[in-house]
Amino acid sequence: VFQLLTDLKQQRKESGKNKQSSGQQNLNTIMYETLKYISKTPCRYQSPETVRNFLIAMKCHKLTK
Repeated sequence: VFQLLTDLKQQRKESGKNKQSSGQQNLNTIMYETLKYISKTPCRYQSPETVRNFLIAMKCHKLTK
């Protein structure tokens, strides 16, 4: 999620589109608050490879929902 929001923010910055409708302002607020929160958590440093390795390591424990 962190990477997706970071990429979306960068794309919007590069395209120069800054529509300021109320819906757009709400989206901007949600993106800002989410990025602010996520950047303070360990998930900021996770990569797809790290998650994949974790899932492989946990597979032998046969955990369920």
